[in-house]
Amino acid sequence: MIAKKPFKHTALAMLAVSVLASGCQSTASENQTEAEQPVAQEVVTVANDPLVTHIYTADPSAHVFNGRIYIYPSHDIEAGIPEKDDGSHFAMKDYHVLSMDSVGGEVKDHGVALDIKDVPWAGRQMWAPDAAYKDGTYYFFFPAKDKQDVFRIGVATSNSPTGPFKAEPEPIKGSYSIDPAVYEDNGEYYMYIGGIWGGQLQRWSTGTYNPNDEYPADDAPALMPKVAKLSPDMKSFAEELRDVQILDENGKPLLAGDNERRFFEAAWVHKYNGKYYFSYSTGDTHNIAYATGDSPYGPFTYQGVILKPVLGWTNHHSIAEHNGKWYLFYHDSSLSGGKTPLRSVKVTELKHNPDGSIQTIDAMVKL
Repeated sequence: MIAKKPFKHTALAMLAVSVLASGCQSTASENQTEAEQPVAQEVVTVANDPLVTHIYTADPSAHVFNGRIYIYPSHDIEAGIPEKDDGSHFAMKDYHVLSMDSVGGEVKDHGVALDIKDVPWAGRQMWAPDAAYKDGTYYFFFPAKDKQDVFRIGVATSNSPTGPFKAEPEPIKGSYSIDPAVYEDNGEYYMYIGGIWGGQLQRWSTGTYNPNDEYPADDAPALMPKVAKLSPDMKSFAEELRDVQILDENGKPLLAGDNERRFFEAAWVHKYNGKYYFSYSTGDTHNIAYATGDSPYGPFTYQGVILKPVLGWTNHHSIAEHNGKWYLFYHDSSLSGGKTPLRSVKVTELKHNPDGSIQTIDAMVKL
């Protein structure tokens, strides 16, 4: 299926009342010139069409392979399940791959790349995936609940970026929770995972699965996402999962009660001008936030908001560079008239300021 989708970007830049958050100011390089110091925060308002309209898509992970943009989304369906905090209404059963030569060009749906019936260990709920390429093989990473209803991370392979992908018979050993994001840096591949509430990260606080949800006190450090380097075969961890520390402007871990800034789900990493940018969803406050650091392991210092809340409860994204421009891939529920479990992937340009901060985007659709 091919759809021609115009790239509509209404850039109505408005100066916000406040300057950049103090977290951004405190991490400015000591070597920055006066001209590079943070300026007033801009909020850019955009309006974009869904990339495809014949199916519902969400949680886009975008990559550029051989000059072409490939998007690996989850595939929303009308499951008829009431909305609950555990996310059971997100009952996806397969994955499609989308691609396009450039933003604004024709978008091709390459069909089903992986179906849950072809994953021996999986029981239900195929949530946000990611993909990577190494030595002639494309690797597709995906979360799903196993037959005991515990989220694990699976891996499947193909010789094509569009699949079909063949799943390994077992999930990655030692994996848990959701939202795998794989980042390559100097030939090494790192996997970031994690999501609270329905993503079950709170059930692994001791390193062993606890079926009861236990959260830190509001004045205690928040639950952090996890990271581990992948083994050369890309099908296992080369090390134990460790916390990705997200710090405030004073170098202290963000607190569990800091809902406006703390990690909820949807980790992503990109690198710009030598800095690592760790971005993520704040969940129940519905922002895509970001923090910066000097290593793929972190720590990362909170900087601000990339994307304000969109139509629908969830907010999930990825960031990719193509033809010299950076793009934010995201989703909302505009195509379904505001139904949270039925979302659609969109894209808009993302801009870094001279000081390295990212312009905040407002993509809210008013029905």
